[in-house]
Amino acid sequence: MKFLASTLVPKHSTGAGEVALSQRDRFREVVDLALWAERIGYDAFGIGERHNPALLSSSPAVILAHIAARTTRIRLVTTVAVLSLTDPVRSAEDYATLDHLSDGRLDLIIGKGGDAVAPSVFDVAEADLWDRLEEGYELVRRLWREENVTWEGRFRPKLTDATVEPHPLQRPAPRVWHGSATSPRSTELAARWGDPLYSANGLRRVEHYLGLVEHYRERLAVHGHDPDGALIAVGVHSPIITDRSQDALAIARPAYEASVREHFGGAAGFPFDSLEDFLRDGSALVGTAEQVAEKLLDLHRKFGNQVFGVGVEGFFSTYTNALGSTRSYLERFFDEVVPILRAEIPSTVWEPDPGDPA
Repeated sequence: MKFLASTLVPKHSTGAGEVALSQRDRFREVVDLALWAERIGYDAFGIGERHNPALLSSSPAVILAHIAARTTRIRLVTTVAVLSLTDPVRSAEDYATLDHLSDGRLDLIIGKGGDAVAPSVFDVAEADLWDRLEEGYELVRRLWREENVTWEGRFRPKLTDATVEPHPLQRPAPRVWHGSATSPRSTELAARWGDPLYSANGLRRVEHYLGLVEHYRERLAVHGHDPDGALIAVGVHSPIITDRSQDALAIARPAYEASVREHFGGAAGFPFDSLEDFLRDGSALVGTAEQVAEKLLDLHRKFGNQVFGVGVEGFFSTYTNALGSTRSYLERFFDEVVPILRAEIPSTVWEPDPGDPA
């Protein structure tokens, strides 16, 4: 099993307490977070593209390029790159450049995007987002693999014998995952190309995400790809791990209630009835190390995934005196839980090239 850390770079640090960090210092904190993630054993670190005044992650390629210069091993991932809003030629150039700067450590996760404000900022019709994603991705694929591309679509000027440089360092081109959270449009697009799927598995019941993954496997077969060989990643929230499960619940409960109140307007707007319900049928990880390991093994049995995306700044961390506490739980997670999952679930994703001296 492999593990991916990711952040949307909230403007206000979860570790800053009452002291507000400048945006400059907040970016430096995120870079330090990536260095820490590499040190404790994460396999990959992701920045999610958002165009939202509460977040600082509008330029994941730029942030990841800086992280690339400060790290040596960890994979660098977009969680997600919103191709529906950007010129696919520009995206192909930016991410190919990042692949070179990172010595071939780039994976893309692409998606339609979920910020309500973003389409208006880019003067893009919300009704066109899925079509723009599909068209843009097809063009990126061709630009990364071909010379002298002639192409015409709906949403950007046509190309005639166009070649963009650089091409990615990785051959074949960097792996592209498709972020899946709400719609079978994403699972259909991933299946059409035989690409891997990243199931958000965030704030709905597990059955919702399982339904999308089942659709993905069904459509892989329709498009002539092997569903048994499907590469899938699944997201979960940052863990809270203590020696006694009741202590973990006591820490998590006020954080759970505060997050539901702030982000969903109260319990009526959240699909879970209680913290216990969220633990039972959602993606929360709260309890002893043994309980967290069993929860993840159970999720793997359901999804058949090879990667877990384990958050570093998210649902619980904002309300638990956060970054320091979250890091301590995650360090315990890597000491006590990860060895069990790595032993039980072997994975060759993100294995170094045998010819690479690193």
